[in-house]
Parts: sequence; structure tokens; C-alpha cells
Amino acid sequence: MSFVVGLTGGIGSGKSAVTRCFADLGVPQVDTDVIAHALTAAGGTAMPAICAAFGDAVVQADGALDRAAMRRIVFADRGARARLESILHPRIRSESSARVAALGEVPYLLLVVPLLVESGGWRSRVDRVLVVDCAEETQIARVIARSALSADEVRAIIAAQASRARRLAAADDVLHNDGDLGEIAPRVATLHRRYLELAGAKLAAER
Repeated sequence: MSFVVGLTGGIGSGKSAVTRCFADLGVPQVDTDVIAHALTAAGGTAMPAICAAFGDAVVQADGALDRAAMRRIVFADRGARARLESILHPRIRSESSARVAALGEVPYLLLVVPLLVESGGWRSRVDRVLVVDCAEETQIARVIARSALSADEVRAIIAAQASRARRLAAADDVLHNDGDLGEIAPRVATLHRRYLELAGAKLAAER
């Protein structure tokens, strides 16, 4: 089985930029956010269950999930959040497992899981956890710059995620990303070399 690095980080931490750097180095990856978007797109396999649980108010005219409406509901009602997770998480895990298996034998791969720390079951599926970390104010500024969310809305999302301390406590490796996103490529290259070494050691031990 391939060596799996679980990559995670809070909203606005720069996970996407980091995953692109790994992709530039030829590292295959399975991204659970991509899977979640497919599940909740028009015709997505999670949409019938979501519609049954929450009604048409969370469905756009094209049949896709209305993310803004859903966000308002789950932040106001913890029970609603749990219902949504009970619909999405099993499907995401099943699809991510299938995609990892489809990659076959590779030196190592990234399993990108924004809620890896919050969803404890993911930890047993990875060999190493890489946390992309930055200050909360940096997160807020980045999310505001790329979206229509207000600072208070971003803070609410951050508060609903694992705390920075909890995320760092779960990390095997931390990539600090408070500066310009262009600075991360050399750090990713260093981690890449380390992961190739660890993957080789795992393979040797299994033979």
C-alpha cells in the first residue's frame, strides 16, 4: 500500500497552493473537497438525501447545493451540521478510498482532508499528517480577498473548525505559511524529499 500523507489546514491557510506545489513535483493526490463538490453538484449522489433532510431551500435552481443557504443552517444549528455530515462523510470516505486504490502503486500520495482533525477516522488512514498553518488574521484576510464573506462570517467558520492548537498537536509536519504564497515551493520540495525517503523505508520494511 502506498505511503499516504494527510494534508490539512484551516480555511485560508493556503492548502490549495501547497497541493499545487506537490502536484508540480508529480505527487498524485485525492482531495476530499473536490469529492464533496462532486457529491453536491447538480446530479450529485448526495443531493437526494440532502434534499430529503433539509428541503428545497438548500437546492439551487440547477439542482446543485446552495452552499450559502446550507452554511447559514449548519452554523445556526449543531444538529443540522451533524445531519449533513452523516450524509456526506460516509460518501466522501468511500469515494476517496476508491480513488486512492485507483492510483495503484505510487511512491506516495497526498490525501487532502480539510477536516482531518475534526473527523478522527481519517487519522488511521494516513501514514503522516502535514498541517498547513498560518495566523488567524492571515486566514481571514485571504478568505475575504477571494470570496464575498465578511470577517465575522470567516471567524465563524474558523470557530467551527478545530482550533489551531488542536490541529498543530495532530501534526507530524507543519508548513508555516504566513508569508507570500510564492515562498512555499522550497518548503514543499524539502518535504517531498523527506516523504520519498519515508515511503521508501515503508516499502523496504514491508518486503
